[in-house]
Amino acid sequence: MAALVAAAATPCVVIAVAVFFFLNPIWVAFDQDRSGVDRLTGYTTAQVRDVTGSILSDLVFGPPKFEATLPGAAAPVLDASERGHMADVRTVLMDLGAVALIAAILLLLVGFIARGRRWFWRAVAAGARLLIAGVVVVGLGFALFFDQAFELFHEIFFAPGTYMFDPRTEKLVQLFPDQFWSETSVALAGSILVLAILVAIGATRLGREPEPGTADGVLAAVPPPQARPEPQAPPAGTAQ
Repeated sequence: MAALVAAAATPCVVIAVAVFFFLNPIWVAFDQDRSGVDRLTGYTTAQVRDVTGSILSDLVFGPPKFEATLPGAAAPVLDASERGHMADVRTVLMDLGAVALIAAILLLLVGFIARGRRWFWRAVAAGARLLIAGVVVVGLGFALFFDQAFELFHEIFFAPGTYMFDPRTEKLVQLFPDQFWSETSVALAGSILVLAILVAIGATRLGREPEPGTADGVLAAVPPPQARPEPQAPPAGTAQ
């Protein structure tokens, strides 16, 4: 049971680490520049940075108001439906974060109980290999059918009718257009894949090491005893 917990928790932790890496303004600004967000929104680069920074701050740290405004403007950049969707996004993100935190705690607890035994590292390696296979399958699906996969993702996590916006007039899809999401999805999948491969390689090697406090470890450290020479029979005619 502990091994199954370790195998199931490993993908959750790896995915959370990768997602956390992309929730930062450096990556977002980089891909917004590639996607021509300033052209789509009509904002200057500085305005894009200010509005996006406010949205990311509300998304990660809260409170989830998403009421970023431009200097001199009375109304928020995002309308009521866009702000409602971003609040839903934060709820989903917090739920996934809670799952990842529980998985990390369980993984640490099982690792403490295992105390470096092979079965723990083999379970971690198995979970990482399972994640690798999943990333390949899901990644191919997104690469070949991005629009359908992106739509399915929203159908799973959000209520119908709460995530459709007009790219001609609504700023949320102008700040984060399709190109942004497609490139971010590829980069995220690549990061998860690399992390999973590294974890699988490291855990596999540790799973082959002699276990501390077991016969393998003792025999590897202590040389076998030398056999004593058998006593020689005295030569014939020698006094006893």
